[in-house]
Amino acid sequence: MARFVVTGGVGFIGYHVTRALLARGDEVVVADDFSEAPYPRAYKRRNEADLRAEFEQVRVVEACVTDRRAMAAVVDGADGLIHLAGLAGVRPSFAQPARYARVNIEGTAVMQELAREFGVGRFVFASSSSVYGNTTPLPAHEDAAAATPESPYAASKRGAELVASALSILTPSMRCVALRFFTVYGPRQRPEMAIATFTRAAVARQTVTVFGDGSMRRDFTHVDDIVRGVIAAVDRARPGFRVYNLGSGAPVALSTLVEWIGDAAGAAIRVERAPVPLGDVDATFADTARADSELDWKPRIPLRQGLTSVVEWIRANG
Repeated sequence: MARFVVTGGVGFIGYHVTRALLARGDEVVVADDFSEAPYPRAYKRRNEADLRAEFEQVRVVEACVTDRRAMAAVVDGADGLIHLAGLAGVRPSFAQPARYARVNIEGTAVMQELAREFGVGRFVFASSSSVYGNTTPLPAHEDAAAATPESPYAASKRGAELVASALSILTPSMRCVALRFFTVYGPRQRPEMAIATFTRAAVARQTVTVFGDGSMRRDFTHVDDIVRGVIAAVDRARPGFRVYNLGSGAPVALSTLVEWIGDAAGAAIRVERAPVPLGDVDATFADTARADSELDWKPRIPLRQGLTSVVEWIRANG
């Protein structure tokens, strides 16, 4: 049994990672600030309640990752630190760029610094496919240039990677892993994300808004695959700094996504068009060969199958 700290552990991905660690017998301390960003606090409280109902031994601490003193008390004694806390969302990052930089870059630096101070040997943190922007050849490989972020959010995630890479020089024995998540979806997904929004509309027989002409492609990755990737990184990553893509490797156009959600929900979806928002990229498409060869990880859940789990969750929970 190991002791893990999971920041953002009652968020969408954090809940599922925390649950998986507890289910295999590890001790977990969750640190989360329960902020309203980027989605309502009530969702996080529900996740916390569900974790406590299933695993009474879980410990949840309300604290922000930029608060070094509060987080030091949490990190002390940990074997591994899984840093999933942060501000997500391309579009809202244009309204609060300084806040995104502070939470995503400074927060990552604080957590890695504490990991070094307390001798934590494993530091795995959430990055994003957004770092690739529109200039990276697809499928995106981890060593491809990611020099032109399309949003403050993307820039903050790339900045977090660069700081982590530089800090890892001080602790060459630490396993320091940046995981670039590709459009994660599944039960408990953030409500403003496309699949959650489209599925709620389909279940309620409402019209959905699709940005652009529907040709934008996204590499949608089920949260269960992401959880397996996070745990594989914790268990198998080698010492030093390393970046891994975690994606499905099978991008789908938004128009196809809408059709498949309608199929899963048993209802044709009415669509209205809107301009493409600032910061949205044309396509995401993961090259996952590195995760396959070094972490023994491959995506398993095809999108059509994964959408069924979202429909079932929304019908049961709203």
